[in-house]
Amino acid sequence: MLPWRTIIALQKDCDTPVYLQIANSIIQEMKKGRIGPGIKLPGTRQMSEILEVHRKTLVRAYEELDAQGWIEMRPSKGTFTSKTLPEINPRRFNNKTEKRNSFPAETGYAVKINNNIRKPVLPYRNITGFHDGPDVRLMPVNELSRSYRSILSRTVNLKYMSYVETAGVQKFREVLSEYLNTSRGLQTSFENIMITRGSQLGLFLITSVLFSKGENIIVGNTNYYYADHLFQHAGMRLIRVPVDEWGIDVEAIEKICRRKKIRAVYITSHHHYPTTVTLIASRRIKLLELSEKFGFIIIEDDYDYDFHYLSSPILPLISADQKGMIIYIGTLSKTIAPAIRTGYIVGPPNLLLELARFRQLIDTQGDPIMELALAEMFTDGEIRRHMKKALNEYHRRRDFLCNLLMQQLSDHIEFKIPDGGLAIWAKFDKSISLPALTENLKAQELILSNGLIHNTGPVSLNSTRMGFAWMNEKETDIAVGKLTKTIKTKF
Repeated sequence: MLPWRTIIALQKDCDTPVYLQIANSIIQEMKKGRIGPGIKLPGTRQMSEILEVHRKTLVRAYEELDAQGWIEMRPSKGTFTSKTLPEINPRRFNNKTEKRNSFPAETGYAVKINNNIRKPVLPYRNITGFHDGPDVRLMPVNELSRSYRSILSRTVNLKYMSYVETAGVQKFREVLSEYLNTSRGLQTSFENIMITRGSQLGLFLITSVLFSKGENIIVGNTNYYYADHLFQHAGMRLIRVPVDEWGIDVEAIEKICRRKKIRAVYITSHHHYPTTVTLIASRRIKLLELSEKFGFIIIEDDYDYDFHYLSSPILPLISADQKGMIIYIGTLSKTIAPAIRTGYIVGPPNLLLELARFRQLIDTQGDPIMELALAEMFTDGEIRRHMKKALNEYHRRRDFLCNLLMQQLSDHIEFKIPDGGLAIWAKFDKSISLPALTENLKAQELILSNGLIHNTGPVSLNSTRMGFAWMNEKETDIAVGKLTKTIKTKF
């Protein structure tokens, strides 16, 4: 007789009913070939004694196996495993080396590995550090929760629990359109806006719909890592141009356009990623003129427009676009919190229609209830109040971090105080190995990006983005203290 007590391991604290645990265990052993076809099983009374469970439990287990076709109950003869099961070479039981009923550690087929993109890593947001992003402790939790509950409590909104427009809830698009028109000088209606799950999905949709393998796209040197690799994944050729203290080099773009056909130019105009510099007005005008002249698309990724500290921000390029050459991407994930996966694309209706067609293949729609809640928060002024409060706090945090770095590490770190955004671009002295430094700090439970993803050429920049928004002043003081001590004692 087979060692049924060993084969069927019951878990008393498991949510799965005992009879299903028994049935599932037998099925798994049959799939593995260790219980073959036509094998006689112990009767329900005998099996219940072996497993020390009630006989009725075994009756239900056998009934379940019979219903699924795994066993055959023959009157006056007993219960047998089905003869129609495929013959499988049995494997020995080895309780020490194999976990019963465990999920396979790897696929039984080949999986193509994409070595061009780094594998997902833990964000380590549970550990303090110079994280690049907003402080979620400042997000308007109570206001968002109240709006969300309010939307769900109204019977009239039940229709939004079903399928909605692929481009997003019209009410939210109307509210967002008004906000963009007043804050960024646009002239949109809801028909010019598509809501996406973050700006990265928006960029993916644009790339998939508009670009083909072999086409040229101009990007900065250096540039946003995931944009670069998304374009490369589409088979596009990246042509890099310098980025200086006034933004991307537009003269260099013109020279390239005179030599070869350019399909698109990707920019983060307000605060270039990762160096944080702003594209000056004269270069913006020139770039728009070049776009109209040479026919290339401008993708304007304005990921942090709402964070500017010194003066009124320069209006985005799309505010001056009369020919429909610019696609504008934005997000609320940094304005509120990264978990609020709400981005948007601004463009002519014919483009958004094609984006919506393609989106149906991967993401039928967004989150209509969240969109309605955010629309209500915009209408009630909650978003604006939060943004004003957060902007003032981030301004103080920027100044605090920059002052500490200048006082304690001016001989080791070179940086310019950014006009906006949520991070500074820090260049470390060549004597400091940034990857080694970050590993040392990580052991001290302090996170600093090693900056490797910003290296677009063979020469290491030895630079990284140091977020100042994620930590309060007390946390920043402790973090800079650890950073200073580590640099001065280890390097």
